[in-house]
Amino acid sequence: MDRSLYISMSGAKQSLQAQNSNANNLANMQTTGFKSDVEWFRSRAVTGAGYPTRVYAMIEKPGTDYSPGAMQTTGRDLDVAINGQGWIAAQGGDYDSKEAYTRAGDLRITPEGLLKTGAGLQVLGQNGPITIPPAEKVTIGTDGTVSIIPMGSGNATTLVQIDRIKLVKPNIEDLEKQGDGLFHTKDGQPLVASADVSLNTGTLEGSNVNAFVAMTEMLELAKNFELQTKVMKSVDDNSAMTAKLMQMG
Repeated sequence: MDRSLYISMSGAKQSLQAQNSNANNLANMQTTGFKSDVEWFRSRAVTGAGYPTRVYAMIEKPGTDYSPGAMQTTGRDLDVAINGQGWIAAQGGDYDSKEAYTRAGDLRITPEGLLKTGAGLQVLGQNGPITIPPAEKVTIGTDGTVSIIPMGSGNATTLVQIDRIKLVKPNIEDLEKQGDGLFHTKDGQPLVASADVSLNTGTLEGSNVNAFVAMTEMLELAKNFELQTKVMKSVDDNSAMTAKLMQMG
């Protein structure tokens, strides 16, 4: 294959991959606690005689935009949002159910009494997944404390603490976003709960995807892909013309 054609193909391929990532960001504009993906490109010089100025387009491992999303007041007792830095620990949805971390605080209680996120992940407490016994009311404190008014207690003011949501505050450099959309520690080890993390109750953190920026990037990537395909066609036409001239010679 002509090396010029291969270089153009590499650029087109990376543009498509970045477009897929950007499309995923747009699809999650309404996803609670979603953190947008960021694609990074770099150039790599082509080795070999005669190509000192040519470069390949390469895409780095996707990064993540950790900036907070907009806070939305809901007034719902089981809606919580991290105040500042921090994460909610949940049982991951992969096959080995490793501990994972999320900013999605749209919690709910299943008929079996399990406290889960809106995506169906079990929320972790001090000793594993949190289970809620039958209760007339469930409240979550700013420190993650889960309290209930037991069913049939006869006292509508007596709260009983049953567990505390595991809240963690790692260094961002120690986390990575994986294919399940959740955040995991790079070494695979669970984090220790932090008392420095607090919650805003009756509030949800929205997605941090900027619609205007994402749409602009989509147009730019589409234009880049179109330019790369034009270069590929030009290289192909030149190769055909060269072959024809050689035959005539």
